[in-house]
Amino acid sequence: MDLRNIAIIAHVDHGKTTLVDELLKQSGAFRENQQVAERAMDSNDLERERGITILAKNTSVEWKTTRINIVDTPGHADFGGEVERILSMVDGVVLLVDAAEGPMPQTKFVTSKALALGLRPIVVLNKVDKPDAEPDRALDEVFDLFASLDADEDQLDFPHLYASGRNGWCDSELDGPRKNLDALFNLVVRHVPRPKQQSRQDEDFTMLATTLSADAFLGRLLTGRVESGKLKAGATVKALSRQGQHIEQFRVSRIRAFRGLDYTDIDEAVAGDIVTLSGMSKATVADTICALAVDEPLEAQPIDPPTITVTFGINDSPLAGRDGKKVQSRVIRERLMKEAETNVAIKVTDTPGGEAFEVAGRGELQMGVLIENMRREGFELSISRPRVLTRDIDGVEHEPIEEATIDVDDEYSGAVIEKLTGPRKGDLVEMKQAGAGKTRIVAHIPSRGLIGYHGEFLTDTRGTGVLNRVFHEWAPHKGPIPGRRQGVLISMESGQSVAYALWKLEDRGKFFIGSQEQVYQGMILGEHNRDNDLEINPLKGKQLTNVRASGTDEAVRLTTPVTMTLEQAIAYIDDDELVEVTPNAIRLRKRFLDPHERKRSAKAS
Repeated sequence: MDLRNIAIIAHVDHGKTTLVDELLKQSGAFRENQQVAERAMDSNDLERERGITILAKNTSVEWKTTRINIVDTPGHADFGGEVERILSMVDGVVLLVDAAEGPMPQTKFVTSKALALGLRPIVVLNKVDKPDAEPDRALDEVFDLFASLDADEDQLDFPHLYASGRNGWCDSELDGPRKNLDALFNLVVRHVPRPKQQSRQDEDFTMLATTLSADAFLGRLLTGRVESGKLKAGATVKALSRQGQHIEQFRVSRIRAFRGLDYTDIDEAVAGDIVTLSGMSKATVADTICALAVDEPLEAQPIDPPTITVTFGINDSPLAGRDGKKVQSRVIRERLMKEAETNVAIKVTDTPGGEAFEVAGRGELQMGVLIENMRREGFELSISRPRVLTRDIDGVEHEPIEEATIDVDDEYSGAVIEKLTGPRKGDLVEMKQAGAGKTRIVAHIPSRGLIGYHGEFLTDTRGTGVLNRVFHEWAPHKGPIPGRRQGVLISMESGQSVAYALWKLEDRGKFFIGSQEQVYQGMILGEHNRDNDLEINPLKGKQLTNVRASGTDEAVRLTTPVTMTLEQAIAYIDDDELVEVTPNAIRLRKRFLDPHERKRSAKAS
């Protein structure tokens, strides 16, 4: 059977996973009456809730006499560790662009990787039936983007289609018949070359491991494209590292491949196909799986280094152990090590004392997803503020700089630029009109300056701004960046909060808790109006007397407390504070709950 391997690239929310659903339906991968969840490729609960793709996934469709292997890639740069290696498995890419928004920064991140590998893209302008769609402008912007990314002439002469993934049609003309996706299937078969590996079926077996996953029954699973030769289940192979060192020799227990959405066992893997092998115990991403006679490893993409680190510790607050079942450091360590095994972008190290673990990763979103998964599994944790990792280059300390692309209404652009270029040490690179009443701002900002900025940004733009960020380069350290401006309100007592006490304290700041909630000494209850921390008593009830005064029967009306998401809480805290995460609660607290210990620690630092 003829074979094509393609990846679908798109910015978050441009409709990539929805389009793949339609491709599966129209190629006959689903039966007529089969019940299939919407966005079938987003299999994980968090992916469905947030509407983002976190893990790259494979599927395959059959069109006439051709099998098309489709890889769905994550759009977020935080999960970019996956993207580069996935693109090395395919021979063509479909770039999906929202006809209203045009190409966005995360598109730029993945597209630059695809162009650098020499892939010739097919551009699909999606959502052309939206009222604010401007397909011609979006097409011009794609061309400009390719030119700015140093695309060659072949890549600049790209074919394009107009589509509505949700309605299941794709045409070469904007006013075409709008019936089905045949135009896309046919173009993929015509434009994307056959895998050149297919001509190397008589050589020794080699395969580059691209993604790693785990199965409760089969253990480690490595997925990749077979570069040469054939492999039967039960054969013995070996794994070589990127440097060519021998890692292990093992028997391949099973070979699996996607046929539609189903993972099926196949007898033999052939050059050019994308398959998953099981049976190894040590081999990992970027290693070469090969026949015993092969000594040279395949060239592999290096794994991008982590840029931030967060400390995961046991929950030692007075309310520990009430919600979660998994509270011991041993259990937390096992879970983090298991995560590091399958997620190559994460590094876990023990801290002295063994009660806490340093987890390094690519961004706040990636950390937020890991913590959210753990709390759903019943873990209780205390999480520190993220710290940016620095590197020493030629004796000078360098820090990661990110390129932030921001779309805001014209009236808010001044406030945004002031925040980014002032205290956050950003450099303005570009500012231009992006449609009616909208401004697009591009700035280079230290990663440190963006920690905790998102909430402030949404406030400054009244929730209408869109901020996207992607790693740009390492640059010399830019000096201190101020953290949070306001102080916090700290509980001086433990017990249940009283509405009357909170009502009397409302003029001191805004609260994160309501009445009748469990609080403890050292817990952060709200944000102070001023820049210093203030200890308050949230348990103080009303003193009752036998004298009736005019103020006796005042009605207590509390302002609605501010509720924070997990990412907002982690970004909000300072270095002397922690986030207590349990399956049912997210609380903020001081690292030292006792006020005397806090003072001692502040003096020492």
